Amino acid sequence: MKNLFIVSVLALAGCSNVPPAPSYVEVKVPIAVPCKTADVARPAFAVDQLPIGATIDVQMRALRAERHQRIGYERELIAANEACKN
Repeated sequence: MKNLFIVSVLALAGCSNVPPAPSYVEVKVPIAVPCKTADVARPAFAVDQLPIGATIDVQMRALRAERHQRIGYERELIAANEACKN
């Protein structure tokens, strides 16, 4: 009888403790957002438009012009890429 009394007291004592109220924590999770920039159009490079039998002078002028075209194209690509990072 004494054991039954001790067990019932322990059972009731265990139920008397109220668990603490849940605390809410704000968690910031990064979400992937697609980049919304316009596609950079590939320019028509000068060397691609040369005829097959073009002289060396014409080829060199076209190569110099293509270098400037490529630099401008790369700048546009870098600007589009930087716009996606921000």
